[in-house]
Amino acid sequence: MVERAEVSKDTKDFLEVCNLVKYFPVRGGVFQRVVDWVQAVDDVSFTIERGETVGLVGESGCGKTTVGRTILRLLEPTSGEVWFENANLVDLSNKELKEKRRDLQIIFQDPYSSLDPRMTVGESIGEGLRIHENMNLHDRNEVIIAMLRKVGLEDYHARRYPHEFSGGQRQRIGIARAIALNPRFIVADEPVSALDVSIQSQVLNILKDLQDEFRLTYLFIAHNMSVIEHISDRIAVMYLGKIVELAPRDRLFANPLHPYTQALMSAIPIPDPHVRRKRVILSGDVPSPLNPPSGCRFHPRCPAVMDICSRQEPAFVEVQPGHWTACWLTQ
Repeated sequence: MVERAEVSKDTKDFLEVCNLVKYFPVRGGVFQRVVDWVQAVDDVSFTIERGETVGLVGESGCGKTTVGRTILRLLEPTSGEVWFENANLVDLSNKELKEKRRDLQIIFQDPYSSLDPRMTVGESIGEGLRIHENMNLHDRNEVIIAMLRKVGLEDYHARRYPHEFSGGQRQRIGIARAIALNPRFIVADEPVSALDVSIQSQVLNILKDLQDEFRLTYLFIAHNMSVIEHISDRIAVMYLGKIVELAPRDRLFANPLHPYTQALMSAIPIPDPHVRRKRVILSGDVPSPLNPPSGCRFHPRCPAVMDICSRQEPAFVEVQPGHWTACWLTQ
């Protein structure tokens, strides 16, 4: 376990996640007792600097979304700490957490299910303002209109309902709702995965423009390496509940050290029909988080597996300045 260092008020780490764990109970029998645990997130630690975008990437089911929601306490962590501007979010009372909510927002993956179909777009965007801000209806409407314009929508869209919009427009509405309270940190949970490729680039550009304008900090969750490369400053690669590699974007793409990262990189298409990338084909399926493998969790599928990999879990260590990995090949 990595011990948390003392954080001074001048630290550049805007958000620090320390040994975060989230297990989900599996219940069975007549009395629905807990019979097992799904180890969705198991001892995850990383930091995010102010104004930075950290990309969190991995296969479906590896725990990316659970990390994002646990950081915001939309899911209560099993253990661990989440330090945001020198306050441990895990220890905050409900009242204290409510005061922090305006600084911590999320953009959901599905832009349709995240919007209440019974509320107009304006009501959805203004809901946070109604709860957290002491402003009259006129001022609130002005903020709603301004947020719609920021994401490329029109004033009259505030009076329409979610079913009247396309997927890309609904995601813009989700972004407008997230920035309405002028937050400092946003978890973007696969915000473009449900959109057409042409719309993806528009939404990504909106997020980058808003980051520059409002000095936002992002945790950007995705499974598409090309999207992660486009928007991230640093990238964390996650496998079966654990981060296996963390590095600045350019360094990670130039020299991936973990075999799992190398396999993900090999699947990125090259826009040149005359150039072929050597594919790394992983054998087998992702193990169940109910019963993860001993030692390194990637060893049943790793093309470079060694005897020690199945017996002992590698430490997450800094092998180069700013480049961390958990692999016996680099230790």
